[in-house]
Amino acid sequence: MDTEVNEVNSQAIPLAVSLGVVIVSIVLYRLYASKSSHSSASSSSISNKGKSKKILLVDPQAKYKLPLIEKTIISHDTRNYRFALPEKDMALGLPIGQHIQLSARLGEDLVIRSYTPVSSDDDKGYIDLVIKVYFRNVHPKFPDGGKMTQHIESLKIGDTIEVRGPSGRIQYEGHGKFAIKKLRKDPPVIITAKRIGLIAGGVGITPILQLVRHITKDPTDETECALVFANQTEQDILVRKELEEVAEKYPHRFKLWYTLDKAEEGWKYSTGFINEQMLKDHLFPPSNETLILMCGPPPMINFACLPNLEKIGHNKDLCIAY
Repeated sequence: MDTEVNEVNSQAIPLAVSLGVVIVSIVLYRLYASKSSHSSASSSSISNKGKSKKILLVDPQAKYKLPLIEKTIISHDTRNYRFALPEKDMALGLPIGQHIQLSARLGEDLVIRSYTPVSSDDDKGYIDLVIKVYFRNVHPKFPDGGKMTQHIESLKIGDTIEVRGPSGRIQYEGHGKFAIKKLRKDPPVIITAKRIGLIAGGVGITPILQLVRHITKDPTDETECALVFANQTEQDILVRKELEEVAEKYPHRFKLWYTLDKAEEGWKYSTGFINEQMLKDHLFPPSNETLILMCGPPPMINFACLPNLEKIGHNKDLCIAY
C-alpha cells in the first residue's frame, strides 16, 4: 500500500509542478501581453498626437513611388503638381522646416532635388508641389534648363516620381522653438525665438510658407513673423495669393514685404536687391529673441542677406539658411 502511495505521489508531484509552470507561464504571458498592448497603444497615441494616424514618411531612407494625379498651370513657367499618397486618409508626415527629396534616373544620371510641399498634414491623400520649371534655351547661362523640373513637367497623369524624406537641418517644434543642425550629421541645437525674420528669394518661398502657415494657424503660438520676399518681376512671385491671405487674416502676427529687380509703374513695394535699409525697415531689430531664416539662391544669401544683417547688428549664429 505504501509503495502504491509512493508511486502515486512520485507521479503526482511532477505533474503538479508541470501544471504549475504552465499556469504561471500563462499568467505571465497575459500580464506581458496586457502591458505590451497598453504600451503600444500609449506610444501610438503619443506619436500621432495632433497628426494623422497614417503617415507616409516613417523611414527617411525608404523611397515611395507617388503617381501624378493633377497638374494646374499657375503661370507660363510655374505649375502646381499634385501627387497621390498610397491611401486616401494618409498624410505625408513632414515635420515643419523639413523637406522631401524627389529622385529620377535621367539617362545615365540619378538626379535628386529637394522640395517643400505647399500642402500640409491637414491635407489627406495627396501632396501639392508648386514648382517653377526651368525650360531649355530660356536662360543664357543655363541653356539646358533644369533637369528635374523639366522631367516633372513631362510627366503624364498616372506617371510616378520617387519620393523620400524627411530631410533638412531645421525643424520647428512649436511656440518659437527650433531644433537646428549646423551640419546635417550634427546633433541639433535648440533655439527659441519670439520673433522670426524671414528672407526668401524666388522658389525659396515654399519652406517659408510652410512655417508661416503652421505658426499662424495655432492660436496658442504667439511667435511673430516678418517676411521680405525677393523676385525678378511681379509675375515671378510664387504663392502670392496664399501669402497675402495669411497676412490679411493675421496682421499682427505676420508682416509681408516684396522687392523686385524690375517693377512696373505703380508698384507699391521695394525695387532692387535686398539691402541694409530694406531689412531694417521690414524685419525685426536685432535681439537674442529674434531668429533670421533665409531660403533662396546662394548669391542672395551670401552677398545681400548676411553682410547686411551683420551691419544691422544681428547675431550671425541666429541667421540661418535652409
